[in-house]
Amino acid sequence: MMDMLVVGGGYVGLSLAASVKQAAPHLDVQVLEAAPADAWKRDNRASAIIAAASRLLTVLGAWSAIEPDAEPIRRMVVTDSRTNDPVRPVFLTFDGDVEEGQPFAHMVPNVSMVGALRQVCERLGIPVRHEMTATAFSNEGAFMKVTLSDGSEVRTRLLVACDGVRSKLRDMAGIRTVRWDYGQSGIVTTVEHERPHDGTAEEHFLPAGPFATLPLKNNRSSLVWTERTADADRLVAADDLIFEDELERRFGHKLGKLKVVGGKRAFPLGLTLARAFVAPRFALAGDAAHGIHPISGQGLNLGFKDVAAFAETIVEADRLGLDIGSLNTLERYQAWRRFDTFRMGVTTDVLNRLFSNDIGPIRIARDFGLGLVERMPKLKSYFIGEAAGIGNTQNPRLLEGQSI
Repeated sequence: MMDMLVVGGGYVGLSLAASVKQAAPHLDVQVLEAAPADAWKRDNRASAIIAAASRLLTVLGAWSAIEPDAEPIRRMVVTDSRTNDPVRPVFLTFDGDVEEGQPFAHMVPNVSMVGALRQVCERLGIPVRHEMTATAFSNEGAFMKVTLSDGSEVRTRLLVACDGVRSKLRDMAGIRTVRWDYGQSGIVTTVEHERPHDGTAEEHFLPAGPFATLPLKNNRSSLVWTERTADADRLVAADDLIFEDELERRFGHKLGKLKVVGGKRAFPLGLTLARAFVAPRFALAGDAAHGIHPISGQGLNLGFKDVAAFAETIVEADRLGLDIGSLNTLERYQAWRRFDTFRMGVTTDVLNRLFSNDIGPIRIARDFGLGLVERMPKLKSYFIGEAAGIGNTQNPRLLEGQSI
């Protein structure tokens, strides 16, 4: 019988398994991943990794492999305009360092991040079984009996679902969600440009939704472009000439000629919050527990916060001789994470509704608010600290760069 079975071999599942195993090497931890062994190598997306998450990755020994491909975000610029406006006034700017020489975030190719975490799991002796998932499970009291997709059965003291926002395990556990669709999709792609971005990220609030440009290595930027779903589908299906023309209208000419590289995809956007994060011998982490709008760039980082809180909870319970799969143990993790998750879900929902419209009085009010924050350095410092995930006395140790 194993101690912990993690279903989902993305960044949350791998880092969660590694965080527990590194701090408690005697525990038998295994990972199931539904995709083929090399599927992760075809992910051409990039993600914003906040300072707290990079500290966690440093403790795991993954950041040294990631850092050569990571581009620091040195500055953040926020504008509010219409697509056809000839001038986009800047309402808010943030300097990107939370401490001397430490950016509040880096942009990291997903391939680099997942590849580094897979190396950590291999070093720690964590098996990752591919093209495999859980199709059924039942609580047998002292353990969870899990049926795998190949028909075999395993026993585990704790089953953890890291299988995404449409988590089948969450549904099988009977955990209900709060969910609604925004009628928007996020277009994700990468562009090359002639001039350097100087580590600047920009968020343009347009009537259809935010248009974010995020710096990558070698004069490239990652785009998260929010449009109404029908428009997003049309744009992704269009040929490159039409797509690049629409892209240029939003991106502008400040970085010179643009070229789309690495393909383009659209993902439907919505809010999904699990009503509970745990059940006896069962827990949710990452997108299985929460899916939020990308307007704040915090979705992935909420997953790393789950990892840090979960690992600390499980490892400390094990050191005290407690049952790591008991509801009493798991409820500490739930209490640690649920308020922050719901707060972020509500925040992103309000921001999206506030900025994804072209109503005159609302535009005036929000632009006044952005301008007010711009003139208050202490408030700006607070916001950048919150965005970086540091300075919170309730942070798990991994997010502060400390071993469990």
